[in-house]
Amino acid sequence: MVQTGMERKIVNPAEIHEIRLSGQGLTVEMVVAAARFGAHVTIEEKAVAAMQESRQLVEEIVEGDTPVYGINTGFGEFSKVRIGHDSIDQLQKNLIMSHSTATGQPLKEEVVRAMLLLRANALCNGFSGIRPQVVQLLVDMLNARVHPVVPEKGSLGASGDLAPLAHMVLPMLGMGEAVYQGERMSGAAAMEKAGLTPVSLKAKEGLALINGTQVLTSIGTLAFYDTLQAARMADIAVSLSMEALTALLNAFDPRVHAVRPHQGQSLVAANVRTITKDSPILAKSQNLRVQDAYAIRCTGQVHGAVRDTLDFIRRTIETELNSVTDNPILFTEEGDVISGGNFHGEPMAFAFDFLGIVCSELANISERRLERLVNPALSNGLPAFLTNEGGVNSGFMIVQYSAASMVSENKVLAHPASVDSIPSSANQEDHVSMGTTAARKAAQIVENTLSVIAMELMGAAQGIDLRGGEPSPVSKKVYGRIREKVDFWDRDREMWRDVAAMNELVRDGSLVEIVSELCPEFQ
Repeated sequence: MVQTGMERKIVNPAEIHEIRLSGQGLTVEMVVAAARFGAHVTIEEKAVAAMQESRQLVEEIVEGDTPVYGINTGFGEFSKVRIGHDSIDQLQKNLIMSHSTATGQPLKEEVVRAMLLLRANALCNGFSGIRPQVVQLLVDMLNARVHPVVPEKGSLGASGDLAPLAHMVLPMLGMGEAVYQGERMSGAAAMEKAGLTPVSLKAKEGLALINGTQVLTSIGTLAFYDTLQAARMADIAVSLSMEALTALLNAFDPRVHAVRPHQGQSLVAANVRTITKDSPILAKSQNLRVQDAYAIRCTGQVHGAVRDTLDFIRRTIETELNSVTDNPILFTEEGDVISGGNFHGEPMAFAFDFLGIVCSELANISERRLERLVNPALSNGLPAFLTNEGGVNSGFMIVQYSAASMVSENKVLAHPASVDSIPSSANQEDHVSMGTTAARKAAQIVENTLSVIAMELMGAAQGIDLRGGEPSPVSKKVYGRIREKVDFWDRDREMWRDVAAMNELVRDGSLVEIVSELCPEFQ
């Protein structure tokens, strides 16, 4: 039985210090550990043996006369062109140089680190015909923190992420640009300063390095992890907002969710019950009305649907992390070389479009709760815009305004990229995934969403102060951490400082850690 994301023990990536690559077993948390926390990476011996075996098959093809795509033929439409023996190695270098056409701002270093890791792991499966020492150089660059400069735009998400991956490879050849010890320099200089020796590519190796989905999967994996954290943060935020709004708990009764047994829905309802347990404020307010508005009452259903979709996305990502995604694929037992389409990013394009959509919904419903906090017609007795001296003070009026702008932007960004396609390579590559665009959009959406949740939390803390009374023990701990960063708003001050502090607090993970330590059952 496949273990779902909700069933597995939550692992803190910062606690993963060593990653051994074999082509299998890589997880989302391992990617985050290498990309953000510098976990040390090595290659297992069995992976070296598998790569050596497939390399031997390439050498046999080079010595023979049978045309095999990308080894002794050109690429794409040029697959019809046979390459002479004396030009086979030059073909691979030319491939990297000619395909390095990406543009735009450089990808974040954490994304580039994930790319190095993911490409190495895919090649460790031993179906790509690359020499182990070339893959080892990818790992050495990762461990030495030599980060190729990779522009963010230029991939169609089919035939792999050809253009950005070519930029990743350039420093391996002593070309291109890289960042080393915080300084941007030539790829050759970065390799020299790190004590690494560039390689000369041989048959099939350039194609093996760039024919894969590792750019879109790297961007999307990091965005997925951040969305998972945002989903947990959103459960904390709604719980604090419920304290401030004297919300009803009946909608979170486990019996309600048992008769509609979506796993995520029950999980979120349990999280809210856990955080709000033993709240004196809520104990006094359960008979004030019959039901709450949807932004509170339907949190289990909305946040829960997010969790269920994230569970699907995790399974898709972790399948891709441990897959062979280049072309052609070498099957050494049979001696067969098969041209297929594993480089096509459609599985990930769908997943990352879904990611953007569900993350947008987290922000959408969070902003609606913030609106209830600041709107005196909806807040069950809180002062307008969460200030006692309205008029001369605007209070939290423009906090909601700013959150609304990001929610609106998310709706534009959530339009799926995967429904688009445009042919390339003289119509040889006539349907593409646009998966890298989907991943990049999802990464933008989660940044907006974390900011919206930060604003809800800031408003909820203010509402608790204005409401008076005692929140639940868990809510009180979260509230206390917020108040360490953001003081009670008694009169207008430079709001941007509080917004920045709250954004930092949401992103550092400490609020989730507080709840997790107090409530081990919190997921």
